[in-house]
Amino acid sequence: MNWITSYVRPKISNLLQRKQMPDNLWVKCPQTGEMVFHKDLEANMGVIPGSGYHMRISARERLHYFFDGGEYEPIEPPKVAADPLKFRDKTRYSDKLKEHRRNTEMEDSVLAARGKADDIEMVAVVHDMRFIGGSLGMAAGEAIVAAMETAARDRLPLVLFAASGGARMQEGILSLMQMPRTTVGVELMKEAGCPYIVVLTNPTTGGVSASYAMLGDIHIAEPGAVIGFAGRRVIEQTIREKLPDDFQTAEYLEEHGMVDMVVPRHKLKSTITGFVALLTKAPARRILLGFENGPVSQTPPQSAADAPAPAATAE
Repeated sequence: MNWITSYVRPKISNLLQRKQMPDNLWVKCPQTGEMVFHKDLEANMGVIPGSGYHMRISARERLHYFFDGGEYEPIEPPKVAADPLKFRDKTRYSDKLKEHRRNTEMEDSVLAARGKADDIEMVAVVHDMRFIGGSLGMAAGEAIVAAMETAARDRLPLVLFAASGGARMQEGILSLMQMPRTTVGVELMKEAGCPYIVVLTNPTTGGVSASYAMLGDIHIAEPGAVIGFAGRRVIEQTIREKLPDDFQTAEYLEEHGMVDMVVPRHKLKSTITGFVALLTKAPARRILLGFENGPVSQTPPQSAADAPAPAATAE
């Protein structure tokens, strides 16, 4: 071997080889088709910069954005049987669970944790749509109930970020049973005087919307979120009428009094902590329910005279 074969030829081969690039570097906006670099999307909390479309984010991302410094303590729920009905359709339910646990690095569709948001200690429960559509099964129900019991025991506010297709059909009546169980958990918190704030994200449907997701003291929705029980097509086929184009959207529900307000993701944390400060009679550190730069409306003031006064800060 000479220097040509041992050094030059490998160098040329490396230059000619096509470099393998990840296929998930760019994200396409479902609304406008805008392409966004994934790092820019992460820095913007999963919101498309141009259109303002709110992409789905994972449960861990949600907890990271919500708690101060992204620091929180997980609330471990009791263990449950993985596949009590031995359910099988095209694949075994047990195999599907293993696949989703491997892909999401989660035990089930719900994460519960406690930590501080704007220095207020509270409990958070988050659905993750990546895990079988964020569906409600026994494990998810146990996680939610454990979080509610923790909140009631320690007199802490609880915020729920709902994102689910409903009850998990592979667990049958055992999944439906979680609806009354979580409802009892809500009553437990109310008896303890714990504020319960629900954030409805895209989508919140089925049994979740028919139980604990609609029992909060305050209901907030992310822009454009689909919220309802039955699907649009099912309703149209049942009533034999055409529904409005914006039916079951967050904005439609706000207009008809089903949710209290629609809040962009960037302002969720300050909005929630502002409400908690009011509900717990804590010293208000912001005016306008925690909005540091005025109300939720994204429409800029027409003139300097119309601009909101600067927020007062209590020492």
